[in-house]
Amino acid sequence: MNGHVTPNPKQDQVLARRFAAMAHPARLAILQQLAAQDACCCKDVVGRVGLAQSTVSQHLKILQEAGLVDYRQERPRSRYTINRRVLDETRARMNHFLDDCCTRQVPAGHE
Repeated sequence: MNGHVTPNPKQDQVLARRFAAMAHPARLAILQQLAAQDACCCKDVVGRVGLAQSTVSQHLKILQEAGLVDYRQERPRSRYTINRRVLDETRARMNHFLDDCCTRQVPAGHE
């Protein structure tokens, strides 16, 4: 194996969706909040990030659709947890990509 990233359109689409979900300051704040706790309900997140419940719910939905957040319906409240496995996989893939891109020699005149 040469250590270079092999294009995989399906995996690339999943990775792009994850990064798009994280590309909003409010969603990053929500992920940080969830990472600090085992589980939170929407109301807990609202209290920490200072946004309307409807806004937080929309952001949580986007994070959930990207696989970054898991949702469990528990009575009387629903619980959200960060999906550490998916985040770790995302980190590893991005690190591999960056390592591959940054360790290649740039041909003279292409800097």
